[in-house]
Amino acid sequence: MNKRNLTFWQMWNLSFGFFGVQIAYALQSANISRIFATLGADPHQLSFFWILPPLMGMIVQPLIGKWSDRTWCRMGRRKPYLLVGAIVAVLVMLFLPNAGSLSFSSRLLLGLNGAMWFGLFSLIFLDTSINVAMQPFKMMVGDMVNEEQKGKAYSIQSFLCNAGSFAGYLFPIFFTWIGIANTAPEGVVPDSVKWSFYIGALILILCVLYTFAKVKEMNPQEYAEFHGIDLQKQQEQKHEGIISLLAHAPKAFWTVGLVQFFCWSAFLYMWTYTNGAIASTVWGTTDAASEGYQAAGNWVGVLFAVQAVGSMLWALLIPKFRSHRTAYVVSLILGAVGFISVFFVHHQYALFVSFLLIGAAWAAMLALPFTILTNSLTGEHMGEYLGLFNCTICLPQIVAAAIGGVVLRLVGGAQVSMMVVAGVLLLCGAAAVFAVKEKKN
Repeated sequence: MNKRNLTFWQMWNLSFGFFGVQIAYALQSANISRIFATLGADPHQLSFFWILPPLMGMIVQPLIGKWSDRTWCRMGRRKPYLLVGAIVAVLVMLFLPNAGSLSFSSRLLLGLNGAMWFGLFSLIFLDTSINVAMQPFKMMVGDMVNEEQKGKAYSIQSFLCNAGSFAGYLFPIFFTWIGIANTAPEGVVPDSVKWSFYIGALILILCVLYTFAKVKEMNPQEYAEFHGIDLQKQQEQKHEGIISLLAHAPKAFWTVGLVQFFCWSAFLYMWTYTNGAIASTVWGTTDAASEGYQAAGNWVGVLFAVQAVGSMLWALLIPKFRSHRTAYVVSLILGAVGFISVFFVHHQYALFVSFLLIGAAWAAMLALPFTILTNSLTGEHMGEYLGLFNCTICLPQIVAAAIGGVVLRLVGGAQVSMMVVAGVLLLCGAAAVFAVKEKKN
């Protein structure tokens, strides 16, 4: 059939809620290591706090894809999961930054105090709920946008994602600038971070409600016609299990997944160690309770915002490349140069260049894997495959987090050295792109 084109604003509405979701994700990625260091975590422990959230994502995302593929109700197909994920994320964002304000001081299991355990379980629920809210946006583009427009639709999503990141990263320094305290008693998270999470939660739910109200998903008959699915034949067939789906997955699923492994490992180390790296190399401190460390925490938000700007600008250039593979390789190499340069730069403003380059890699990671994968899929198991594909985001984070402390010791214990490790991982990802083949399944 001749698949209809969507207008710019229809594609915009499909992804607008992503702006709010990404504010929440930016607050998490930029502040979690800062929060746990404030609560008393040792630098060699920091990566361990990032294991359980992606592990939960590996379990939850395939289920969300599977269930939403089979959900048809008055609210839609993907939208019910979008709304539930957003509501849970909002609730957790109100509690997480208050972990240090609770009366938890004694060391418990594994040498962690009660505040850290409370923060850890809050982080699990936050990361899981953010992913539950985030995944439907990727699925709805796969559901409702034709192959010709998917690159543009995911670029719009990437732009909104990075705009949300930009806002979320700047919240702590903005609230400090207007007079909210950026320091607190030892073991307590500063008010500037708390208010960042509160306002982020409000924007998240408003943006998600906008998309929820504006987007009307296709009914089963429309969806089947749009994707060329024989609805009667599909109903007669037995539902495929995960093993069967993986066995019949297109080659792009596995080859892009290999690239994802290197890329997401690299960014896990960025989120985990940038605060400590910048505090040491620019502010000359490793004391999490010091004013310099908290100032570095605010500046990390600025640097991540610069990364978001670089990502937004680079996202505009990605469609200009003749092939997705070329865009992918160039983007990851630029990101690798940015990561490695952090080791050599010791001026806070000079780091802008490093993080602009890192933004190029992030733009490619947000748009290209899903463009390549969804173009290789039929519409029959779109949600299930995208849910399973999320494991290529979660698994590398789990592996990187599990060995982060070991890698940190191997590179001498300086957190800035982990940025070089991240750069090397992106170079490996760029090399792996050459194995990617775009082909209709």
